[in-house]
Amino acid sequence: MDSGDQVKQAAPSAKFTYDDFLKFPNDGRRHEIIDGAHYVTPSPNTKHQTISKRLTVAIDIHLMRHVGGSVFAAPFDVVLSDRDIVEPDLIYISRERAGVLTEQHVRGAPDLVVEILSPGTRRTDEITKRKLYERYGVAEYWVVDPELESIKVYRRRDEQTFTRAAELSAESGDSLTTPLLPGFSVPLSTVFTPAF
Repeated sequence: MDSGDQVKQAAPSAKFTYDDFLKFPNDGRRHEIIDGAHYVTPSPNTKHQTISKRLTVAIDIHLMRHVGGSVFAAPFDVVLSDRDIVEPDLIYISRERAGVLTEQHVRGAPDLVVEILSPGTRRTDEITKRKLYERYGVAEYWVVDPELESIKVYRRRDEQTFTRAAELSAESGDSLTTPLLPGFSVPLSTVFTPAF
């Protein structure tokens, strides 16, 4: 997700809700609520933002050519429930699921969620958020590792669970594809190309 340490801010018995979320400061940090616990992450670093931009542009260009939905980059609230509000790095919403998109945020599960790891968010992104997205019906989840230049792809196996469909790397010359976007393909070497 972002660089730096992630801080979980909730007293053991406190459960934050969407009303609380709306009162969090607009301080340049990412505020999220997962199962009522408040998570705060510093703003992203250059490498994170470069990867996010490359993926967003690749998906957006594909969508403009194949009219099939919309891609959004953070910050953009995804309200999964009153106690689960996240700001994934990227999301894709198909035309068929356009009803989850409101004028203010997404209310419900996007088709695709992408999180870009940092040392401070690795556990949250790989375990906590993976289980959260699985529970709420996200069809596909990509976990992007800037350090290893790799992407883990989780796809819905059935109504309940994800399966790890692929583990791709720039070193192996892999390209990222998804059945959610027929014809979409981007080499990982492009995704992980440095800003300068």
